[in-house]
Amino acid sequence: MTNRLKTGAGRAASALRKQTVEPVFGIIQSVMGFRQFLTRGLDSVQGEWTLVCLAWNLKLKWMAIL
Repeated sequence: MTNRLKTGAGRAASALRKQTVEPVFGIIQSVMGFRQFLTRGLDSVQGEWTLVCLAWNLKLKWMAIL
């Protein structure tokens, strides 16, 4: 992995990953404390994930207002 990051293409790929979605999942897990789904079934899990994403987006909007 270290050798890949030393190349220009490797650095570009790593930079792209850092600015896209990976930080969001990390924040949802660590700051918001969402580590596992509490419901069972695909429909219930989709609803729960929608609520988590809604909370994240509301938090971003709230921070933009302040």
